[in-house]
Amino acid sequence: MNLPSPIQRLYDPIWENQEIELYIKREDLIHPIVNGNKYRKLKYNLETNPKCIITFGGAFSNHIHATASAGKLYNIPTVGIIRGELDENNPTLLHARSCGMDLRFIDRSTYKLKEKSDVAKSIIAEYKDPLILPEGGNNALARKGTSEVAIEINVQLPTVNYIALSAGTGGTASGIISKKRPYQKVLVFSALKGDFLKNEIIDMSRSSDFELQTDYQFGGYARTKPDLISFINQFYNDHDIALDPIYNGKGMFGIIDLIQKRFFPKGSKLVWVLTGGQQGNIAWNYMNGGGLIEI
Repeated sequence: MNLPSPIQRLYDPIWENQEIELYIKREDLIHPIVNGNKYRKLKYNLETNPKCIITFGGAFSNHIHATASAGKLYNIPTVGIIRGELDENNPTLLHARSCGMDLRFIDRSTYKLKEKSDVAKSIIAEYKDPLILPEGGNNALARKGTSEVAIEINVQLPTVNYIALSAGTGGTASGIISKKRPYQKVLVFSALKGDFLKNEIIDMSRSSDFELQTDYQFGGYARTKPDLISFINQFYNDHDIALDPIYNGKGMFGIIDLIQKRFFPKGSKLVWVLTGGQQGNIAWNYMNGGGLIEI
């Protein structure tokens, strides 16, 4: 694994003219497949030496993709309990299956109950002493792993005063908040509508010392708009870095928009935590007929 993940400075007159330094922590470079916050969340769970991992996710889940990949890499059997019906051509599920993941499909109403449903209980009962990971992989060991992102940043770039990232469950943000320095502000860009994520992060991190940004979710989770897709493609052309449309593309759009609105004081140093998820670009193109940069 490529650890600590590198920090790369980005250059553009948009922020340089305000004497702002913008960096990006390349969590996507930890490993070719098992990378980003999904690697961080899996790291300490894998160190428990599970005999089998059973987890939950949607048909295009980054977590399912990463868990299946980790299972193949570490020779651990994996089972994915998937919301909805089988699509034989779904690129995320094709990858998971190629890694040896046993895919089980359950209807959406049953899925809401997760491991409490009778269907999930019967699947879990087929395996001896499995490690059960929640949807998204967020648990205490996962947050221990994501906290190391802040620890690394404060060794690599101790003068940074803003750490920013996108969030779905808030697990990665919670880990980072727990290890940030007092003078640092964490900006969390929600990928979901509403501000309910704020209380969930407070519960997990035991801290309210962060700011939740809710204006850049582009209609809600997994929703996109043409200007977001154009931004992601242009960002790749400008910086040779691929962003996904579910999390990082939205958050980076927000960061640059806030810079243009002069949200950040002159002389600020910002680090964007690129949490991976680029497999979602392939999935997005599959669902929408192309048009988004892939790597």
